[in-house]
Amino acid sequence: MNIWTHSIVEILRNALVQYGYWAVGATLLAENAGVPVPGETMLLLACFLAYSEHALRLPWIVLVATIAATVGDNVGFALGYYGGRPLLARYQTFFRIQDRTVQRSEGLFARYGAITIFFARFIFGLRIIAGPVAGVLRMPWRKFMVFNFLGAAVWVTVISLAGYFFGQHWERLQQDVKRIDILVGLILLCGAAWLCWRSRRRN
Repeated sequence: MNIWTHSIVEILRNALVQYGYWAVGATLLAENAGVPVPGETMLLLACFLAYSEHALRLPWIVLVATIAATVGDNVGFALGYYGGRPLLARYQTFFRIQDRTVQRSEGLFARYGAITIFFARFIFGLRIIAGPVAGVLRMPWRKFMVFNFLGAAVWVTVISLAGYFFGQHWERLQQDVKRIDILVGLILLCGAAWLCWRSRRRN
């Protein structure tokens, strides 16, 4: 673990010790609203502390994180919906988000629709920008809400269980979760593509 990563973990740990579930909720809400903060690391660390120090309870972490991630994505959706592309452009510039990340998100939305919201949870770059892009593209809110909640529930549960049961191997866990995110995202993407192909073939 390098000095930069170590300092981030220490900051998040101190926030958890001082604010508990509020720190989890605030970080996850901000990340899913479109602010590039380490929400995944915060969630892993919270569950690691629940395992090692019993300062937090795993069921409450999952509940708080799921609600925060769902609400955060809705905030991002609203910002994109009412702010449009001008706001998205300023957002990109401010947070230095690359054009290819936005283009990748738009391409996935165009091809797979609302289900993109579900598997975008497992990819860091897409997780941050999925809500705002969905709003800019005027995705129907009800569809967005369903896949938003389902994606939040599955992603939070997977990451929380990983942090709780494998937290003793903290440094390795952080690296492995990134690989797991990519793998799960690819699996879900392939599944969505197969469902679309099967649906078109029936029609």
